[in-house]
Amino acid sequence: MNNEQKLNIVVLDGICLNPGDLSWDGFKQHGQVTVYDRTAPTDVLERAKDADVIITNKVVIDEALMAQLPRLRYIGVLATGYNIIDIEGAHRHHITVTNIPAYSTDSVAQMTFAHILNITNRVDHYAQDSREGKWAACPDFCYWDTPLRELAGKTLGVVGLGNIGMKVARIAHEFGMDVFALTSKNAADLPDGIQKTTLDGLLATSDILSLHCPLTPDTHHLINADTLGKMKSGAILINLGRGPLVDEQAVAEALHSGHLAAYGTDVMEKEPPAADNPLFREPHAYITPHVAWATLEARQRLMQIAVDNLGAFLNGNPKNSL
Repeated sequence: MNNEQKLNIVVLDGICLNPGDLSWDGFKQHGQVTVYDRTAPTDVLERAKDADVIITNKVVIDEALMAQLPRLRYIGVLATGYNIIDIEGAHRHHITVTNIPAYSTDSVAQMTFAHILNITNRVDHYAQDSREGKWAACPDFCYWDTPLRELAGKTLGVVGLGNIGMKVARIAHEFGMDVFALTSKNAADLPDGIQKTTLDGLLATSDILSLHCPLTPDTHHLINADTLGKMKSGAILINLGRGPLVDEQAVAEALHSGHLAAYGTDVMEKEPPAADNPLFREPHAYITPHVAWATLEARQRLMQIAVDNLGAFLNGNPKNSL
């Protein structure tokens, strides 16, 4: 396959990456591009049957489907995580699969602190109170009805020091926090201000515990009733990693009892979550709908890397391949 060939490129679920403020033109230099906003599992085969290239975010491509797509030679995943693709099956069918690493580091780190600061400074709460006239009705020049916390001097525990975890740790250090991390990196290789420790060490000492590790069998429900019980009473839990890192029922119970002061997350075990998820009943659960990655700047980077990945594959030098 070379750059001169015109390909049939099918984007199966483009709406999240590009709701209308980006362009698919980068892919069009390589062939005909068909973009579907969403594709149900029952429609994948029909839409992809003549595809040389599939671009997907969350649509699952398993080996049984690959076997029915004789033209398929390339799958571009519009995300860092690639669990939706049977990688070994792709190798057996000589299909190249690529992903998009490290495009959203700054945006996810920013959202991590948006959650932390919303919880410690209650920004949304006071903005709403001001809209409702509570400050205007106050006899004093200022108004507050909740505890407010300063980050300086507090302890942040970070689980996972990849690109995002390291960025969060560095920002926390600039806030004057004591930063400890659970990481496979050598302690001697960590930057000044970040100390390596164990999971039990993080649980026992963290005022705020922030999750940024991959989801693996070992990290599934890393935060559960047992580990929550080892956390400091009144601690804050933040999850900008993967939803299944936490047992949501256990977190809801810890919030309800008051042992956990607050939970801030952008990810859920099931997405979209069930309307009766117990976390929605907890006033100190602060849940954003998986949008940390979705800043315009991060999506622009994602789109460009996706185009570059395909171009590199067509030039015979694939990058970010799995």
